[in-house]
Amino acid sequence: MSLGDKRRRMSKMLSLLEGYANLLGYEIAYDFLKRCGDCPIGHETSLHKIGLAVDINLYKDGRYLETTDDHRELGEFWEHIGGAWGGRFNDGNHYSISHMGMR
Repeated sequence: MSLGDKRRRMSKMLSLLEGYANLLGYEIAYDFLKRCGDCPIGHETSLHKIGLAVDINLYKDGRYLETTDDHRELGEFWEHIGGAWGGRFNDGNHYSISHMGMR
């Protein structure tokens, strides 16, 4: 699957995730949806830089939820629809699609 195919798939999956989150009473705000190529944030091989990862700020009842466990329900849904969830490697608000061995 090409990078373009994966980026379009990522967009569709984020729509599903946001709808599921809303059904559960969560609100989400996207953070680091796509980082610039020369930004000092993260690794040189970051999936954020190629549009295959997003960090999500999660809220419920107006309260910011910041722990990995707060993201568990959404993270497991993300995995169910084919994504890689950062909760498996201590980055609970990270949602991505694997590419060339990166997650």
